[in-house]
Amino acid sequence: MKTYELVFIDADDTLFDYRKAESKALSGAFESHDISITDEIIRKYGRINKELWRKYERNEITQEALRTERFRQLFNDLSLTMDHADFSEIYLDYLSNSAVLMENADTICRYLHENYMTVIITNGISKVQRNRFDKSQIRDCFDHLVISEEAGCNKPHIGIFEYAEQITGYSDKDKMIIIGDSLTSDIAGGINYGIDTCWLNLHGTDNTKDIQPTYSISGLLELKNIL
Repeated sequence: MKTYELVFIDADDTLFDYRKAESKALSGAFESHDISITDEIIRKYGRINKELWRKYERNEITQEALRTERFRQLFNDLSLTMDHADFSEIYLDYLSNSAVLMENADTICRYLHENYMTVIITNGISKVQRNRFDKSQIRDCFDHLVISEEAGCNKPHIGIFEYAEQITGYSDKDKMIIIGDSLTSDIAGGINYGIDTCWLNLHGTDNTKDIQPTYSISGLLELKNIL
């Protein structure tokens, strides 16, 4: 078994249950405008938001623009005339207060922290990710928190990993690994940077992309078989 010393791990949909947090935040933001959330709104927002984050990965949109553009598109689809910039701030406030963890995240984070340097590496928004992290049960399980907004670049680009080198003071790529749920962000990023990768494939999704992780797991506790 290969020996590692530094473990990068993604935040959303790897450690934090982003879908639950997103649903709660949308409900709160719409209810603050006296609008009841519906499954249709959640589906529309999810589709729009996912595509914009993919554009962000490809450097086709800034994170600042993404924050409001998703609601501009959503309100156009729903024929709503609310101010999308103001709504975005309300939504982010709700989102930053949700720290729901994925199943077994607490257990695996404590295991990893006892044995490795542990670093969260996320494309999320700084004020959201830091607040959620500080409110979570795993806040004492990580040595560093690397956020794309602070790094000035995002996964899958190697710049965020180079920024992590500065933050951690660690640069031995042969002893690093990244764990995450996204092939196009986490796994492609690790491959671009030249480190081993572990794809968290919770839903048994077929890998139809030309991106091959070093390892694949179907649950967080399987990491104990690798690390």
